Amino acid sequence: MDFPPHDDAPPLASPLAGVVAAFMPRLAEFAFEPGLLAAIDQHAAAVCDTLSSEPLEAFEALEALAALEALEAFEAFEAPIPMQRTVGREELTDYVLGFNDVLAEKGWEEPVGYDFATLRLTAICWLVREQDLLAF
Repeated sequence: MDFPPHDDAPPLASPLAGVVAAFMPRLAEFAFEPGLLAAIDQHAAAVCDTLSSEPLEAFEALEALAALEALEAFEAFEAPIPMQRTVGREELTDYVLGFNDVLAEKGWEEPVGYDFATLRLTAICWLVREQDLLAF
């Protein structure tokens, strides 16, 4: 499924740019729907896990350690360092191409609210933005 650019957007050069153009406005909804951020984080983690050679359990163990360190840092009035998952531009582009193919085969259309596909595509948009994957 191709995501058309908004009227004021430049022509899209990659599938990632298409997802960003279509789903970036949904990131603003984080402020109004607290559970949405958690859902997007879970989808982003699933995408990273799919594209990573390391299993998710390793990330969960590191996050548990980071949470413990964050608690200790809070007690010592220090700012915790957030744990981040990373993905590569090529791998994420391939993932988006495959995901879009499946959506096109199913005849998916973007709903007003959120379904699995919308959450996944919004998470991809978030990953692209957070990891600056469109910068050259």
